Amino acid sequence: MKEKKRALGKGLSALLKNSNTKNKNDNQFSNNDTSLGSIKEIDINKIEVNPFQPRSDFDDTALQELATSIKKLGIIQPITVRKLDNYKFQLISGERRYRASEIAGLKTIPAYIRIANDQLMLEMAIVENIQREQLNPVEIALSFQRLIDECKLTQEKMSERVGKKRSTITNYLRLLKLPDTILAAVRDESISMGHARALINIKNKDTQINIFEDILKNNFTVRETEQIVKDFGDSTYTKTFRKKTKTLLSFEHQKLANDISNKIGKEVKLKVSKSGKGKIEIPFNSNEDLQLILSQLDL
Repeated sequence: MKEKKRALGKGLSALLKNSNTKNKNDNQFSNNDTSLGSIKEIDINKIEVNPFQPRSDFDDTALQELATSIKKLGIIQPITVRKLDNYKFQLISGERRYRASEIAGLKTIPAYIRIANDQLMLEMAIVENIQREQLNPVEIALSFQRLIDECKLTQEKMSERVGKKRSTITNYLRLLKLPDTILAAVRDESISMGHARALINIKNKDTQINIFEDILKNNFTVRETEQIVKDFGDSTYTKTFRKKTKTLLSFEHQKLANDISNKIGKEVKLKVSKSGKGKIEIPFNSNEDLQLILSQLDL
């Protein structure tokens, strides 16, 4: 598998070129050290993994494919490291390429060499990963949240760093309001981010989970999900199939009951048997209440 060459994103390239941050090891290297800010081949055994790496899941098959590509073509995009003392280096970004290079048996690897403090290092690692578009939507959302919590960046600043619209960042962050069950499904690609964005708009948590489970069961498209959310976002939606339920209420019947409820302002119960027979129950509190319902039904 050939890894496409990507240009450095605006945010990361700016950090690499313009950072003047210092750390406790700065006095180890002079300003005349020509290795700083340049690309050098460095001993792969002298590199330690970045503890701030926001990505924790690496697909073994994909790594093996990248390792095969590296054996044939070499490293297309250098990794980025910070220089420590004792001629050691620590990864800032590019852990996937680093891991694949180890698998490929490389002795050295091309790297941008920087001096960066821990907070800048974290920011650079997160920004680089988002720009590479190798994270799933949940990882991206969590990365944006880390930029807010740990790097104290506003959404406006994040927009500048990663080259994405502020509205896009907001949409990712809103995903984190979903229950863990739904987030796990987005992470595992059981549902798309489009499905998740529709589910965010549901206030009733039971309805949210029920619609989510029906998405999995019925393979609802994003458009179908958006329509269901529009119809049931502020009311109760029961799953189209429940174990130990004698009668099944289809989506069409649920929508009919919901439409009647919205028209008369009362919760309507619709029961339908397998043969198609059934009944509609409309509660009322007084004769005046009944007359009001009848008038709303044009009866």
